[in-house]
Amino acid sequence: MKQTFLAIFAVVAISGLADAAAKSLQLKDLPPAVQKTVQDTLKGAEIRNISKEVEKGVTQYEVESMLKGKHRDFNVNANGKLIVVEEEVDLAGIPAPAKAAIEKKAAGGKLKMVETVDKGDGVTLYEASYTTKAGKNGAVLVKADGTETKD
Repeated sequence: MKQTFLAIFAVVAISGLADAAAKSLQLKDLPPAVQKTVQDTLKGAEIRNISKEVEKGVTQYEVESMLKGKHRDFNVNANGKLIVVEEEVDLAGIPAPAKAAIEKKAAGGKLKMVETVDKGDGVTLYEASYTTKAGKNGAVLVKADGTETKD
């Protein structure tokens, strides 16, 4: 009986933790410096979701937003520093070498989304998610010159 109670308690506790981890945050829940950066970075976009995550030991807030029907997501660290901005774009609007590299990687499959990735270092990257002809999901990140990168 005691073991059954402990097992049930453990399941309930784990479920509660999972719900807390998945909980969407509101702008008012963020530290003041983060709130300011989010408001400055929105540029008229509508917030769809805010989540807190730890990546490579750095606490950050991911803000998912929509601007004129396009995804525009960005991450801000706990001190309010903008880390990265990802903005949905049309494939036709990116540099030709990057476009060619993305089309080659997708191998005739279907593109789901193309985004610019700006980490504030002066280099714009292009990220594409796609489904191959075989139905497998994939993603590629390329520089303007079409060179594939992992960063």
